Amino acid sequence: MLVVRGYFLKEYDIYLLKPVVCHAGPFSWLTILFKKCYSLCKSFYESTYIIMDKSKKPPTIYDVAKLADVSIATVSRVLNSPEQVSEKTRGKILAAIDELGFVPKADARERARKEIGRIGVITPFFTLPSFAQRLRGIAAALVDSPYDLMIYPVDSEARLNSYLTVLPFSNQLDGLIIVALPVDNLSQKRLQQSAIPTILVENHIQGFSSIEIDNKYGGQIAAEYFIRKKHHRYAYVGDTVTATYTLRPEDIRLEGYRQTLQQHGINLPEEYIKLPVFPPRDPDKQVHELLDLLEPPTAIFAATDDLALRVLKVARKRGVRIPEDLAVIGFDDIDIAGYLELTTISQSLFESGKLAVEHLISQIADPIRPEENVFVQLKLIERATA
Repeated sequence: MLVVRGYFLKEYDIYLLKPVVCHAGPFSWLTILFKKCYSLCKSFYESTYIIMDKSKKPPTIYDVAKLADVSIATVSRVLNSPEQVSEKTRGKILAAIDELGFVPKADARERARKEIGRIGVITPFFTLPSFAQRLRGIAAALVDSPYDLMIYPVDSEARLNSYLTVLPFSNQLDGLIIVALPVDNLSQKRLQQSAIPTILVENHIQGFSSIEIDNKYGGQIAAEYFIRKKHHRYAYVGDTVTATYTLRPEDIRLEGYRQTLQQHGINLPEEYIKLPVFPPRDPDKQVHELLDLLEPPTAIFAATDDLALRVLKVARKRGVRIPEDLAVIGFDDIDIAGYLELTTISQSLFESGKLAVEHLISQIADPIRPEENVFVQLKLIERATA
């Protein structure tokens, strides 16, 4: 007597049938048939069904909490309010998330709306006019697109690390724009593994598409303009409000400014360079220090328009004539610069935001599209202050 436990396949589900009893003898052909069926089905079952049984379930927040030896509430705080958790504990939890490949559950309601996608923008806290202006360009480019805009403002290093840990695998975004923020090696790996289309703005990392500007050339433009105007003493004012977790393009602008002056035989003494100090102090004081020098500068290049406007405010209060006694050039060309007749170097903030969206949508439509590094042309906007 032959006993066969058969397996029946129907629409990719496997059902276990009751034992089938067959007597040998005249029906030996049936025995052979059952043997063959058993062999084929057993092979399929072991290669598919058993593997499925043994496969790991997606990790949960409970698994993360267990591995990191913390409470579930602490894991939740790291995902939603990372600044409330100590750096040491936060590091343990983020390491556990990476090790397990944990992905927070996506917003099921929004994912059900297949016709509407999401573009995420990770940006430094956007109270500064330059960031707000670029975001307006991003938003404008999405108006007639099938994508909603999701903004993730960064106000701390902890917040940045949390976004870069969770968002790549969240399945909540169709594409990501990262504005003027550093992306560490581990975060780069996450972004590449998740295959989420990503565009960097004001940052260059091999393997990622980007919208960039040549900050060094920006410093060169300012220096060459002052030289053409035959100034005698040059100064530079760096940003005093740049957060430690953001990129610092101002340093590169200073490098281009200084090198160009040196190439023309002009020295830029240290006392004519005002850089950020920590803890921060009244930025007006740095401008006063420049104007109090025995030989005050006749030309100041400010790293941003915000700083340039502050220089103008202090100088005018002291009775300094602009541009006869002091010429001032800013950088960015924010909206208010035009109203106040500030000479500045434009990096086309609004247009660069639109450009980032256009390239990202193209990347979403064609995932194998080669990476592109697009440089936005800087240009001097000559107005009344230089």
